Order: sequence, then C-alpha cells, then structure tokens
Amino acid sequence: MSMAFFIIFIVIEIVQVVLTFTKAREKAAWLKTRAIVRLIEALTLLCIIVVPSTHMKWRFAVCMAVLIIRLLVAGISWLVRRNKATGLKSRALAVLSCIFSVIIVTLSLAPAFIFTNYNGLPTTGEFDVKQADAILVDESREDPFEADGSFREVPVHFFYPDTDNGTYPLIVFSHGAFGYYQSNFSTYEELASNGYVVAALDHPHHSFFTTDTQGSTILVDQKFIEDVMMISESTDYIASEDILDLSKEWIGLRTADENFVLDTIIAAKNNKTLDKAWFTENADTILNVLNVTDTEKIGLIGHSLGGAASVETGRERSDIDAVIDLDGTMLGERTAIKDNRYIYNDEPYPVPVLDFTKEQDYNGREQYKNESGSPYVNEYMIENAKDGKTVVFNSCEHMDFTDLPLISPALASMLGSSADDSEAFMMKVNGVVLNWFDYYLKGEGTLDIQAYY
Repeated sequence: MSMAFFIIFIVIEIVQVVLTFTKAREKAAWLKTRAIVRLIEALTLLCIIVVPSTHMKWRFAVCMAVLIIRLLVAGISWLVRRNKATGLKSRALAVLSCIFSVIIVTLSLAPAFIFTNYNGLPTTGEFDVKQADAILVDESREDPFEADGSFREVPVHFFYPDTDNGTYPLIVFSHGAFGYYQSNFSTYEELASNGYVVAALDHPHHSFFTTDTQGSTILVDQKFIEDVMMISESTDYIASEDILDLSKEWIGLRTADENFVLDTIIAAKNNKTLDKAWFTENADTILNVLNVTDTEKIGLIGHSLGGAASVETGRERSDIDAVIDLDGTMLGERTAIKDNRYIYNDEPYPVPVLDFTKEQDYNGREQYKNESGSPYVNEYMIENAKDGKTVVFNSCEHMDFTDLPLISPALASMLGSSADDSEAFMMKVNGVVLNWFDYYLKGEGTLDIQAYY
C-alpha cells in the first residue's frame, strides 16, 4: 500500500510539473492546480487508509497530517491570491517544488516503508479470535521507574475464542526486552483459534512503548536499554556480580507483574466481578473473557527476557501446568556466584518446560562450558528438570522467534533475523507451541516435537 501510494503521488506531482510547462503556467492557474493536486493526494491516501484490507493504519498518520497541512496551505494560498497573482510561474521553481514535495512525503512515509501491512498469519483452529484490553493496577507495589510513588500498572491484552460455550486454558505471554505485547501476535491468534485464552502483557519501561491509565505513552527506560545492550554485547564467560544483580532485578520485576496478573485474573474469575485493580472501559467484555477462561489450566510463554521470567514464574507457582521459553537465557536459574562461576538452582524444575534455541547457540554451549567451567544455564536446567525438552531451530536468529520480521523486516534485520521465509518459520514455531500446550494443558494428541527443525 505504501509503495502504491508513493508511485501515485510521484505521478501526480510530475503531472503538475508538466502542466506548468504547458497549459497552467499562469500563476493564478498554477495556484489552483496545486490546490487540486494537494486535494487529490490527500483523498488518495485517505482511501488507502480506510479500506478494510489496510492494517496498522497508524503507519500513514504522519503522511496524512503532512498532506492535510499542505492541502490547507495550498487552498488558502489560492483563495487569497487567485485575483492578485499575475505573470507566469517559474518553471525552475515548479520543478524545485516537485522535488521538495517528493522529499517531504518520502520522509513522512517512513513508518509505512519500515512497517508492513501485517495482520497475522493463517490460523488452524475452528474459532474466530476476539480481543479485549485492560490495565491492572497493583496497589501493593510502587513502580520503581516512577519518581512520584505511582503504583505499578500492567497492561493486559486478551486474545480469546469467539464462543460462549465451554472454558479454555489460560496462557500468559511476556515479551522480550524493549519488545511489546504484539511481538508474537500470530502465536496468540493461533492459540486462541484452537481454544485458548491468551493474556499478552506489557511490562512498562521494559516494553518499547505502552499506555498507562492516564492515557500517557510510557517509553522504554533508557538505562534499561543500556544495561541490556551491555550484557548482550559481553563475550566474557566469567560470572559477573553486576550481571547477576541486574538479572535478579529484571526477573523480579517481571515475575511480580506475572504473579499479580495471574492472581487478579483468578480472583475475578472466582468472584465473577472486577475489583478496583481493573482499569477498563469494557468491563462486560472482560467478564465474558473470564467466563470462558479455565484458570485451573495455566501455561506460561515468553520471548527472550520474557521467556526467562516465565520460567521463573513457573518455578514459583504451584498452579502452572506448562512453560515455554522462546530463545531466552534462563537468568532466574542463576542464584549466586562462586569461584567466578554461576551457581544454578539445583532443585529439579517442577513443570513441563520447553526451551527454544538457535542452532548456533546450541552448538556453542560446549564452548561456553569449556570457557566458563560450568554448563550453560538452560542446558543445566533442562537436564535436571522433571520434564524438560530443548528444540533447536537452524538458519535463524533471535528475532525470528517473534513476528517482527513480518511486521518490519528492516528492524528485524538490524536486531537479528535471518530466516529465509519468516512466515513459514513462524508457522512452524506456532505449531510447536500449540502441540506443547495441547499435550500438557488439554491432554490432547501426542507430543510430536522434533529435536531439530
């Protein structure tokens, strides 16, 4: 859509220049032509935005604003000067005006070029999927990122089957560092279409952006970004007290978010009412979601840091039935440091847990063991879990386990993406996720997960 509009825009601007060189060179005529051209451009983009097949419409917001401003300026200029403008329009200025227009609109279309017209992947389940949103306010905690003593707020985005019949297992998703709740949109829809209620969380100040109860946009914390980049760029296998302390801080915040959300959902389900922790304009819809939610069957899943947090929450709680870690280092399993080596939690992990990893990382675990003197934390945990499994994906990078390569190939490439076919790759990932939860939460089918993909 963005490229289609850009081509149309270029053609319209060229037509205006051609008219300046032929029929509409008089200044008054040129002013009128320019106003008509601006109107056509704005209406063209508006038509593209409003059609149902255009998704992620916010990509065009800046460009639409620019076109409206340009239309107002051109229209007012024509109305004010149409009887006063005399002489001929400079052809050179007309060409320069065209070049300037192309530059300014190209810049304003940047979000549309960076992000695709993504609306998820085909689902395999029988149900249509609906969505609902709420923000849960935890009055037992102050937000550590806020200086005014504000309570911690956790936005929750529900994806659920469009049906009033039966109840369906609850799955809570935690995004990665400076990710956001839609990072695995296709995963939520695939699960919901197959009879699951998915609660995708935003972790304010850890997420790229989110919204609070005041309607304000909360951006990712700058120091958090710097700390994450510092750790991710480190190639030293020697245990670090700084890294351990940061890991505990991050995991502690996120597990508190997850526990609060789970406890609040379970209480609302049992009481059949929303208490003051719920901030939503759609209370009836949320109650309908909870009505079809089976809080006796709960799964946890997350990507990267979100995967690590999900693993830790699964260890802490007795009501979790299955966990999936999408390419996350299990930071919560590191408990201390001794002789420059991390000490891991030696209590067998109590919940069925599936560890997704990249082939290059899996192959590098032997090097990690040789250089650090201890096994990689995920390997140690899976080997000592009561029911743990590792699944290895080749020809991929960290962001390929999310929808980002489908949402924005350019950003995904910068952050780490190399899958040849991102759509096929994510459908494979979603298939494994569904198989794991079907087996452990519903007791359906057989566990048909390969060691390598």
